[in-house]
Amino acid sequence: MPDALTIPERCGAILLPKATLFPQGVLPLHIFEPRYQQMLDDALESHCMICVGTLTQNETDDPTECTAKTGTIGLIRVSKEQEDGRSNLILHGILRVDFNNWLEENEYPYAEIEPSPSIPIPDDEIDQVKAALQDTLYLALKHFPDAIVERIKKSLAQVDSSSSALADVVAQQFVVDPDKRRQLLEEPDVKKRFEMLTREIGQADWGSSN
Repeated sequence: MPDALTIPERCGAILLPKATLFPQGVLPLHIFEPRYQQMLDDALESHCMICVGTLTQNETDDPTECTAKTGTIGLIRVSKEQEDGRSNLILHGILRVDFNNWLEENEYPYAEIEPSPSIPIPDDEIDQVKAALQDTLYLALKHFPDAIVERIKKSLAQVDSSSSALADVVAQQFVVDPDKRRQLLEEPDVKKRFEMLTREIGQADWGSSN
């Protein structure tokens, strides 16, 4: 997370079914509900951040009942308003956050948040854990064109050197199942995230280019 960014203690949240944004990831959003249009306006006038929360059931009046405890706060990178008031935006994931208390002072979901703690990988295990994930990923991509694989390798090489950032980038790009994405987001132990990712990618059937 860039040092220049200050995470607000309270933030609006868009609640979506089967949608997960990871830190370092990118999520395009089409804002059309009036409550979320107001949330976007408020965010653009202040810190330019909104949270993404995952609905665990049909939405109710109380987000506590229907929203996963952990979400992601993201920075609005691009926002373009259309003539009808709807907006298209690009949200860049910054940090896992826990929704500690849902407030009723706005018409849109609005919560007190705090960074969700993570358990780091022991220093003497980082290289081994990262290598296992990368080897599994590149093996899964063996049927893909070389040019695509090279672009992926270059992209991963540019990721923040922290192990958690690598896991989040891979999860954002390569894990499709919404339940497994949510499990990965909510898992506080970074080593377990890597192990879950390695299993998921190793078991995935991505077919071949033939």
